[in-house]
Amino acid sequence: MSVKNRIQELQEILNKHNISYYVYDEPTISDYQYDLLLKELESLEKKHPEFIAENSPTQRVGGQPLSSFQTIKHTIPMLSLANAMNQNELEAFDVQIKKFLNTNEKIEYIGEPKLDGLAVELVYKNGIFSYGSTRGDGINGENITENLKTIKGIPLKLDSNNPPKNLEVRGEVYIDHQDFKRLNKDRLKNNDKIFANPRNCAAGSLRQLDPKITSSRPLKIFCYGLGSYDGFELENQKQFLDKLKKWGFPVNSHIQLGFGYNFLKKYYNHIENLRSELLYDIDGVVFKVNSFYNQNILGNRSKSPRWAIAGKLKAQQAITKVLDIDISVGRLGALTPVAKLEPISVGGVIISNATLHNEDEVIKKDVRIGDYVLIQRAGDVIPEIVKIIIEKRNHNNEQFKMPSYCPVCNGNVLRISGEAEYKCQNKYCIAKIKGSIQHYVSKPCMNIDGLGEKIIALLLDNKLISNFSDLYNLNIEQIASLDRMGVKSAENIITAINDSKKSSLDKFINGLGISHIGQNASKKISNYFKGDIHLLINATKEELLNINEIGDIMANSLINYFSDEENMKIIYQCIDSGLHFQSVNINTETSIFNKTFVFTGNLESMSRSEASALVEKFGAKSSSSVSKKTHFLVAGKKAGSKLKKAENLGIKILNENEFIEFINEL
Repeated sequence: MSVKNRIQELQEILNKHNISYYVYDEPTISDYQYDLLLKELESLEKKHPEFIAENSPTQRVGGQPLSSFQTIKHTIPMLSLANAMNQNELEAFDVQIKKFLNTNEKIEYIGEPKLDGLAVELVYKNGIFSYGSTRGDGINGENITENLKTIKGIPLKLDSNNPPKNLEVRGEVYIDHQDFKRLNKDRLKNNDKIFANPRNCAAGSLRQLDPKITSSRPLKIFCYGLGSYDGFELENQKQFLDKLKKWGFPVNSHIQLGFGYNFLKKYYNHIENLRSELLYDIDGVVFKVNSFYNQNILGNRSKSPRWAIAGKLKAQQAITKVLDIDISVGRLGALTPVAKLEPISVGGVIISNATLHNEDEVIKKDVRIGDYVLIQRAGDVIPEIVKIIIEKRNHNNEQFKMPSYCPVCNGNVLRISGEAEYKCQNKYCIAKIKGSIQHYVSKPCMNIDGLGEKIIALLLDNKLISNFSDLYNLNIEQIASLDRMGVKSAENIITAINDSKKSSLDKFINGLGISHIGQNASKKISNYFKGDIHLLINATKEELLNINEIGDIMANSLINYFSDEENMKIIYQCIDSGLHFQSVNINTETSIFNKTFVFTGNLESMSRSEASALVEKFGAKSSSSVSKKTHFLVAGKKAGSKLKKAENLGIKILNENEFIEFINEL
């Protein structure tokens, strides 16, 4: 094969792999193999620059830094969308569409998630990416061609033997949650300023004058819109999206078709409920009349098309005031600053508290009492402060300082070198005791139902217990005597306490709350010692290090815990009260003995922890991460990055049904 033909072949192979990865989410080769092919192409092109094509994968970061961006006029204006702030306004939109089209028939709509990113336009001439721009003011945008080339999801050449003469594609550039967190984490390590949110990061990345900086940012794109075109015929938006995917453009997988207002309402609610599970930010849904013929009849207003509307979802960010900064003390004594906020609705939930994690976080963000702050619900669950609104600061607000003494017990506070947390050193701190009991009775631990935070506080206040071992000495009369407690509730709690006496060692180890030892490690330890707590208590560090996934820090933590006389006294009080553990029988003669399983995604017939316990009974190991040492990956619904990594490494992959059949045959 000639050098020219090999270069062309490599260009086509790499472009095909990009489409498989970014469009169909089905990588066909490993990252390592891809990099080898790319290096070969770079080497050949360096020796024979006369054969370098504009659409070569090597040209994604080929541009030189610019002094400024040139302006590009859009052939067809990139109009903004009118907003529907609630479902009543969506219904009004449907009524207006039918009235304008003079029909009583249900209108066919297409629904798409509205990404919170940066709108761009991509222009192709005879199937080759020619230039690209930002939306700008809708009439004129900035020429960001070289920066757009760095986004691997954007095809530099259409995957078609008969490409259109002219094609203008609109899309949204974004950064997903995982990549954004990873990017900010790296910036913190390098003492760089962190980005406030993924949208700002994506927008700023595309407006870098040096494409190499843009290339270092994990930008992605979904395409959805059509500008001017020539060389093909389409009847509707759905056909266009299907065509985009065939040409090699990433298209959102949550797009749906439906008829009438009932579809608008149903899809809006569907995306609202799905929002927290998405890997990227959205701020609404977009509804379009599917038919291009009807779109042309409906036409445009001065600033927005009549045939489309954006259904806005509830706001996920808001600005409020920091009323105070309290200190929360956890079960291990860690002091956590918590911002007390002027209550405000964020995403339909009233937020009045936001964690500040630790002193370093407070100092970095410079949060002070009296400040106005931008807050958001991270993952739609945990409220966090994104940044302060410095323009609204009263400069008399004092900088926050961690207390020198525990706010609960007044005990000494110490920050250990190399750790971010301050910890209360008083082992009898009531906050630590309360937290340790709450942890012990929780579902992943001893699962003592009915013992909530308030009842535990009452038991401590009335001096009926001083640690979790005292729970086994309680009687019905003592619990029934508590405020707002009846005999029936007390009986249920005593039953739950007695039921917990027949537990497994892994749940008890987890319940002890040993530093660095969580649920997964507890299972590994229990299986290794076959459910015998006495073997664990007397284990040497060397024995502990022989356990899969137990490292030096964890081993030291276990040794230190079982060397403490007070801890041992509590453990033996539990055992003397009737607590005993089922022995762990491990079958060492199965085909999966010593093999490693990883479970990912949502399993329907069992939880991932139950699946892990199942394979461990047959002598296999379960791990939370995929590596070359993994033998099987079991993929449930919505499996993500672990599945991709397993495919790249050539690991045996089972779906849930295949896994169950496999286990039943052992």
